[in-house]
Amino acid sequence: MLRLTWVQPEDLLGHELRQAAQDGRDASGVERRWREAGGLPPPDRAGASPPAQDPRLRVLANTLLDELASTQSPLRALEPTSLPEIKQLTSRPVRPSLEDREREGLGAASTEAPVTRSLHASWLGRAVGCLLGKPVEKLPLHGIRAIARSTSNWPLNTWFTHRGLPRDVAERYPWNRCSRPTSLAENIDGMPEDDDLNYPLLGLLLLRRHGTGFTTADVARLWLDELPAGRTFTAERIAYRNLLDGIEPPDTAVHRNPFREWIGAQIRADIFGWTNPGDPARAAELAHAEATLTHTANGVYGAMFVAAAIAHAAARTATTTRTAAPTATTSHTAAPPRTTPTIHPTPTTDAIPTAPTIHTALNAGLSVIPPGSRYAQAIRFGIETARAEPTGTPAGFASVVDTLHARYAHDHHWVHVLPNAALLAAALTHADGDFTGSICRAVSGGWDTDSNGATAGSITGLLAGSPDAIDDRWTTPLKNRLATSVADFDGIGFDELARLTQEART
Repeated sequence: MLRLTWVQPEDLLGHELRQAAQDGRDASGVERRWREAGGLPPPDRAGASPPAQDPRLRVLANTLLDELASTQSPLRALEPTSLPEIKQLTSRPVRPSLEDREREGLGAASTEAPVTRSLHASWLGRAVGCLLGKPVEKLPLHGIRAIARSTSNWPLNTWFTHRGLPRDVAERYPWNRCSRPTSLAENIDGMPEDDDLNYPLLGLLLLRRHGTGFTTADVARLWLDELPAGRTFTAERIAYRNLLDGIEPPDTAVHRNPFREWIGAQIRADIFGWTNPGDPARAAELAHAEATLTHTANGVYGAMFVAAAIAHAAARTATTTRTAAPTATTSHTAAPPRTTPTIHPTPTTDAIPTAPTIHTALNAGLSVIPPGSRYAQAIRFGIETARAEPTGTPAGFASVVDTLHARYAHDHHWVHVLPNAALLAAALTHADGDFTGSICRAVSGGWDTDSNGATAGSITGLLAGSPDAIDDRWTTPLKNRLATSVADFDGIGFDELARLTQEART
């Protein structure tokens, strides 16, 4: 029997019940009816529960999903999805002047070699970080640690390998089935296909076809034209299904979609940062337009944050972040529903030229999202936890990860955006933006290992400024070749992708 992942109503209902608990909605009555009818909790790691449930449960699940959709989260005022409402809650980052835009290559494609080299390094970094995390995706944290320790690769510092892996460890913690043949040290031969690279390709194609005036409907049409349905997962698969059912954006993001605050939109946003160097606000606006096909609230903030952070990192000079008047937000230590305001300073920017760093990039990301949102709290929690670790060493980062897992693992799926955002921010902060340190910390922290490694590699590759600044042990196995089923990009080199990205700069 075919059990298509991420779309079975009887599995979606359990995930929506968890989502309701996270955003403060009372779903106790719905949950009771589901349990009394024999409904099961959602699968912990797989995309579909193995046994086929009673067909009558499928009808009930759809009914209950629609009931839950009619209830509103008490956090909505702090976590809106519409761009005007988001802007009302955020600081106003300094927009680059015409002179700044010309210097950064905005408004016309620049042929300056250093710019293309930094984009090349970022594309490469995204691929390397993704590939490092692929074989251990879906494994629990203790499994990743056991594999790395048993192959003399702890703290994590290079590719995973099956060589020398004890049989009992291999049996207890099997490699990701799809990635094992292409993602271990002994079998890497170019960059294999992955959604973490497919989506930046689609974003590049979007800008080449429609420019920066694209709409969310343009994104939808592009996906239907160029993205195989089987290459989508979680929120993207639900939105794709909704499109085929005749549902229009932005309803595609909310109709029976319990994954709308998971990590999918965050992994699609790099292209908007790459093409808007020095303009985090513009990058975030474009990321929002793309993300709302599939996500809402914190799921959208993930895309906006990453796009803004990368736009800042892509600038040859940056603006410093200062603290403005405090605004009322909620504490990152509180559990939802969060109704008691706490005062946090709102980051804003002064036009003081300085070289971008990972820390100013993270601040730029925070400047475009609501400061009281759970996503902003997760980023701050990751940064603060990393800063509090006294050694600053790769070994010391394990205690940071343990703290993050204690905060999030018990009530968030491993693909949810919040734990992954906290881990990403912690890894980048603790490694001080070093490429190897950042991707290895991000992957060794578990959860969505390939996605976190990809984003960490993209940002730190950009800051490194050149492919030559990334160690050969990472770049040589990729052979400047990317496999993909998107459009006619299969086999393309990262140098060519950098050139095309530079052409698409707005």
